[in-house]
Amino acid sequence: MTGPELEVKHLKISFCGNGQKLTAVNGISYSLNKGEILAIVGESGCGKTVSALSILRLIPEPPGRIESGNILFNSMDLLKLSPRQLRDIRGRDISMIFQDPLTCLNPVLSLGDQITEPILRHTSLSRKEARERAIELLRRVEIPSPAEKMQQFPHQLSGGMRQRIMIAMALSCSPRILIADEPTTALDVLIQAQIIDLLEQLKEQTGMSVILITHDLGIVTEIAQRVIVMYAGDIVESGPAKQMFHAPLHPYTLGLKNSVPKLGGNKEGRKHLTEIPGNVPSPNQLPAGCPFHPRCPSVMERCKSEKPALREAEPGHTVSCWLYQN
Repeated sequence: MTGPELEVKHLKISFCGNGQKLTAVNGISYSLNKGEILAIVGESGCGKTVSALSILRLIPEPPGRIESGNILFNSMDLLKLSPRQLRDIRGRDISMIFQDPLTCLNPVLSLGDQITEPILRHTSLSRKEARERAIELLRRVEIPSPAEKMQQFPHQLSGGMRQRIMIAMALSCSPRILIADEPTTALDVLIQAQIIDLLEQLKEQTGMSVILITHDLGIVTEIAQRVIVMYAGDIVESGPAKQMFHAPLHPYTLGLKNSVPKLGGNKEGRKHLTEIPGNVPSPNQLPAGCPFHPRCPSVMERCKSEKPALREAEPGHTVSCWLYQN
């Protein structure tokens, strides 16, 4: 048996500002298996994007700082590599798709120049060969007239097309791991479905492993094999995707599931959306005990003073909740 493709162990990340140190990620651990799609789910501010950025050490330091932990890839701890060693891994072995392609793409460079740049850096292909590979990549992500698009600039494309360009760039060197950070943000529902289907197809074709960062539990049920749910910098539940969607254990996961829009409605035809009351607490205002207890419909007295550990409630299914630890 082969080991995990990536292992995150006891990762703790903080940010300093105005004389305060705020913990954004509080010692989380998880693994990514070869050829799987692992979804990390949670509301904005829960720490999922920060934890993903730390894999490639893209957190600005200062104000951010990786306090402790290990991120193991290919027998190496990514947190201990030199900047030069890390540059060789970025784009070649591990790539990332960011939330907003318009701010990530260079507005004054053609799309062709931007796609061929990582190919020229990480491979021995000539400029002509790199261009041919870039055109093939655009064709693979279903960009029409790919040779023509090579001459265009980011502002000339729609949001969905720019996201496909970002995916093509991320795949340019056939990475072993792809991190997709909210790849469907600000896209309409039809384009969202197309992007998710495209990621799944590319995963099947290339055999790469994918970390999908999202706030929408609904989009991961058909594409992900496993799900991690984060809240206030901690993992509160993890397990097989279908099991967690159909039978979630943590009240927060249940709230995320219930907030997914559903077809149909009540007798008047109105569709119900069940919201989770309140907001994710700021890192400098975390409540005592379980951080979710002020919003939890199942709160007990113990939740207000004692924080539950992440433990296995069922085989392969872990949860951090006092409801399952008595």
